[in-house]
Amino acid sequence: MPQRWSPEQVVALAPDASSVAAGRKLAAAGPWSQTGATAEPAAVWGLCKGSGKTPYQTIVDLTGPAYRCSCPSRKFPCKHALGLLLLWSAGGVEETAAPSDFAAAWLDSRAAKAARSTTAGADGTGTGVDGTSAGVDGTSAGADGTGVQRDAERAARRRAEQRAERMGAGAADLDRWLRDRVRTGLAGADRAGYGDVDAVAARLVDAQAQVLAGGVRRLAGVAASGDGWPGRLLAELALLRLLTAAHSRLADLPEPLAATVRARVGYPVRTEDVLATPAVRDRWNVLSLRDSTEDRLVVRRVVLLGEHTGRVAVVLSFAPPGQPLDASLVPGRSLEADLHFHPGSAPRAVVGARHGEPGVLGAVAGAGVAAALASWAQALAADPWLTSWPVVLAAVVPAADPGEDRPGSLLDEAGDALPLAPGAEPWHLLAVSGGRPVTVVAEQTPLGLHPLSALTEHGLVAL
Repeated sequence: MPQRWSPEQVVALAPDASSVAAGRKLAAAGPWSQTGATAEPAAVWGLCKGSGKTPYQTIVDLTGPAYRCSCPSRKFPCKHALGLLLLWSAGGVEETAAPSDFAAAWLDSRAAKAARSTTAGADGTGTGVDGTSAGVDGTSAGADGTGVQRDAERAARRRAEQRAERMGAGAADLDRWLRDRVRTGLAGADRAGYGDVDAVAARLVDAQAQVLAGGVRRLAGVAASGDGWPGRLLAELALLRLLTAAHSRLADLPEPLAATVRARVGYPVRTEDVLATPAVRDRWNVLSLRDSTEDRLVVRRVVLLGEHTGRVAVVLSFAPPGQPLDASLVPGRSLEADLHFHPGSAPRAVVGARHGEPGVLGAVAGAGVAAALASWAQALAADPWLTSWPVVLAAVVPAADPGEDRPGSLLDEAGDALPLAPGAEPWHLLAVSGGRPVTVVAEQTPLGLHPLSALTEHGLVAL
């Protein structure tokens, strides 16, 4: 029998809150029949009674995870898959000798497709990294394809140069606006709304510097943030000015800092280029998953920690609202894999080759408050525009501070404390810990900590 997931692990896969609510309603034996689970293949399946005469066929391949349901929902996983997984996690699905016929057909087709992909990759006749239908030597046209390939490379370089020129012009225009903004003063910015910054942001979008445009748009919210807004607004303007100044002398910067500046301005980085960088192979523990909405996209952030390297990684995926996100990294599990890190100082990474099947959560080595602060200081030195950094704090006790501006803090064994950020809720963490030391996964920000998950004797609990 595959190791059962916790309810928190299942909920972390849901595309939205309404799917979680609907899935919980189906996490009971009543609507289900012909349920079962096997360890090889690692799968769970069942028939769920719906509004029609024919029940929905629901199957989950636990190694992906991947989902198949005959319902008309466009969400992945749908409420039936979530309900089935929640029922299984609670012990409501029994192990069987083999999958049911409807489940076996889909699982066999997935295995056959994976075998074909492996065979194609082994003999070099499959699809290349660039998406072309490649021959033995990886080319796609002509006797050896080199002429077409050279033309495509020249065109790509020219497009990149043109985009860099546009982004450079946009950054220079922003620099002039920042100088004018400070020279004329900040008075009235708290009443100006977005009209004062929209025109500047629009010009940056035209220059393909969308990340810079987002930073400019945020200025209006800072100006309307209440008492003390002039100081906060001036700090944001200073950081933008630092970025435009750094971009103006990009060629003179050390390469790691130059890569960080390019990322902060919004230069695109192709996934295939990241996958071409040296791999960091480890047993990666999946410690948290958080979804947020940014610029009309849902962004999923998954924090991983290398069991042997101790390296922290953040894997991002993006999708329009209601569309499926990458659900292959399940909190509370681990996987042996190659991670490839983006250029610059950020811990963002892309998962490359995976070795074997996902397994149970391994040993998680956290740090004390002093070490976490030292890591945060080092990260800020490499990237002054950093707004968050993943930390794993070992053996900390949460404490609430009723009546104060901050909601609480985390106290380690040495007596050092880190405050929680305004708006962070301490109550769930207090309930999980019961006043005892726990390992906490959090995002360190300039305003304090945002807890993401906690490790207790019962496993990983999402916060």
